[in-house]
Amino acid sequence: MLVLDRDFVRTHLGYEACIPLMREAMSALSRGETRQPLRSIVPLDRGRAFGVMPGALAADGPFGAKLVSVYPQNHAIGLQSHQGAVALFDPATGALAALVHAGEVTGIRTAAASAAASQALARPDASRLAVLGTGEQAAAHVRAFHVAFDLSAVTIWGRSRDRACALAASLAQETGLPVTAVPTVAEAAARADILCTTTASAEPILRSGDVPDGCHVNLVGSSHDGPVEIDDDLVARARFVADYRPGVLAQGAEFLSAKRAGRVDDAHVVAEIGEVFLGLTPGRTSERDVTLYKSLGHVVQDLASARYLVDRAVALGQGVQIAF
Repeated sequence: MLVLDRDFVRTHLGYEACIPLMREAMSALSRGETRQPLRSIVPLDRGRAFGVMPGALAADGPFGAKLVSVYPQNHAIGLQSHQGAVALFDPATGALAALVHAGEVTGIRTAAASAAASQALARPDASRLAVLGTGEQAAAHVRAFHVAFDLSAVTIWGRSRDRACALAASLAQETGLPVTAVPTVAEAAARADILCTTTASAEPILRSGDVPDGCHVNLVGSSHDGPVEIDDDLVARARFVADYRPGVLAQGAEFLSAKRAGRVDDAHVVAEIGEVFLGLTPGRTSERDVTLYKSLGHVVQDLASARYLVDRAVALGQGVQIAF
């Protein structure tokens, strides 16, 4: 069994590679080539959770699961919020072939998936990015979009003004982009062609009235039915695209909130992002559309990333081999 640690994942799963990987994985999902039940989530105390995400990249392809705990408070002690492993099995023998650091895979592939979705859903001239949140995913999204788009400006908002300013300064130095912190969500949204919500908020922080026509929104922070980052009005207003339709209909908190309020029905989910990638459904129908990509995260994204990393490790003769 091959073990790939956080450093290996960070070094070798670059956004240049991961963004097309996400496009390919989600296209395969929407073609019906992959296999995946809905994730199982065990709620824990203080907003923590444990998740099990099983699946297969094809009926006869690599399969496995992500086992992950989500501890939002970990940032205060310098740890990733997602802890765990992606287990990849050999389709030829059924043997456990690899364990890959799940926190680092999740951090990179989530932002890469948002960037890939935005390439299909944002206006062609989109260049101004706004990110709500100051955690790991906020930074990852700026890095991913720096690769995917020719950005002219980045704005950061967070509940902690000090953290927002520190993150903006750090990312500006790292990327060379003009990154600034702003004091309100409304100010961040007003400047945005693309807007990413990456918070752990339990209540809406972004409201429809804050979002300009033509903006694309990536809704990332909530991964189960419970916490919501945007209001029902924005859900109802947006051209709503899911990463995986059954997942959003069962576990997409913002969609379910608007549905319970009678604002939308299941038909409001116009497509999966893979259907947009495949040209089966248009991403946007006009320059004024507010498009929305709901990212719950999906096991095929983790498995595609893990397979890529295992192939890299074998080619390079790296990673740790363990008899198991």
